[in-house]
Amino acid sequence: MAVADSLQSRARANPRRVTAVLSAIGYVLVIGAFTPYAPFPSISDDLVILLGDAIAVVNSLALVSILVGVRYIKRGEVAKHRAAMLTAFSLIMVFLVMYLLKVGGGFEKSILADGLVYYAYLVMLAIHIVLSAVAVPVVLHAVVLGLTHSPSELRETSHARVGRIAVAAWSLSLFLGIVTYLMLNHVYMWEKMGHSAALLLAVGPSLRALRIDPSADRDD
Repeated sequence: MAVADSLQSRARANPRRVTAVLSAIGYVLVIGAFTPYAPFPSISDDLVILLGDAIAVVNSLALVSILVGVRYIKRGEVAKHRAAMLTAFSLIMVFLVMYLLKVGGGFEKSILADGLVYYAYLVMLAIHIVLSAVAVPVVLHAVVLGLTHSPSELRETSHARVGRIAVAAWSLSLFLGIVTYLMLNHVYMWEKMGHSAALLLAVGPSLRALRIDPSADRDD
């Protein structure tokens, strides 16, 4: 109990430092999962597909929890708002575990679509990825402040301002993640893609051309 109180006291005194450390850990874990040195066990293709479906469900529940939490705080129901947001945060932690296992031990997917649909998918996926990265520190900062301050104390902090940014970035990221999941898995389908290609998804059309054009493997 004394250790927990000490940790809470330190987090309360240095919320930005705690946010920075936790954010850095999260970034390292996700980026590391795309490298061949990731310490994750290899998993079957069936499990990769199952995890993809489970992640979509978890993210959908997280999005609902966030929207419910926003509704509660607008009605002044602070305790319910706190519960909803901590539920959303817990779901994102579950997502992180499944995502790291899926990416670190399995494979990534490339959508089987062309033309406008393909580029629209890439744009939505890119926005989803960028917002996911941006949301990490603001979400963590809002959570750290919320866990270390009473409701009355939070009024004197940046919790409300940071929380609004976190909700906007987090919600849109989750929504776009769900849309791209549906496009990839239930509308246009997919093919396997290696980790290197996943990291270079922004240049997807070039990668696809190199993969399809046999002349790309020959010197002129």
